[in-house]
Amino acid sequence: MNNLNNPPNWNIRPNSRADGGDGSRWNYALLVPMLGLAAFRWIWSRESQKEIEAEREACRQRTAAFQRDLEAKYQATISESRRAVAQLSLELEKEQNRTTSYREALISQGRKMVEERKLLEQERARVLRENAQPLRRAYLSCLDREEDWQRRARLLLRELEGALTERQGIYCSLLLPRRRRLELEKSWLVRASTDPVAVDLGVAAGLVDIFKHDTYCGDVWNTDRRQNGRLMWLYLKYWELVVELKKFRSAEKAILEEEARVK
Repeated sequence: MNNLNNPPNWNIRPNSRADGGDGSRWNYALLVPMLGLAAFRWIWSRESQKEIEAEREACRQRTAAFQRDLEAKYQATISESRRAVAQLSLELEKEQNRTTSYREALISQGRKMVEERKLLEQERARVLRENAQPLRRAYLSCLDREEDWQRRARLLLRELEGALTERQGIYCSLLLPRRRRLELEKSWLVRASTDPVAVDLGVAAGLVDIFKHDTYCGDVWNTDRRQNGRLMWLYLKYWELVVELKKFRSAEKAILEEEARVK
């Protein structure tokens, strides 16, 4: 049996023979490949580390370039958005100024008509005091003749008020179709151009102005349709004053004609 405490020569240690034998040569033969393998592993590790560092630097540069590109696009988007907001603000301000000018012009004209009405009433009272009976009869006769026109004019304005209220409600609604509003506008423009009473009041031009510039809507939770619109209410008041003024102008004409006949 083999003695485990005294193993045979496996070329791991020098041969115990006196002449040196082949064990020493085998030991050196194993050492050279091991050293070469160690050197190769060291060189390979060093080159691999260089490649890793180079790839890491390239990745960092690509990331930085991508970040710079994103930052430039973000700044360009912000600038474009600011320019768009500024342009919209300018257009809104122009539209508001234009609407304000229309409203102020209508208010001024309405005030002039009220003043003219007061002057006509004062003149009528003076004339009646001077020529009581004949002029009174002429005045009452004129009012009787104007009564039918006045009635038709008031009926037209009531219908027009309802139509404009409905139109503005459709305009301010998010659910009602735009086609319905356009049909309503078209029908009233045709009527305003053909109805004699509407022609006398000049309704067609006012409707064009309203349909083009009256874009005011009440609060989003508003349920009262009369809270919508601004320009339309000014025009309705203006047309009411025109109806009243026409009555007094007709009366004035009748009185002047009666005065001329009496003289």
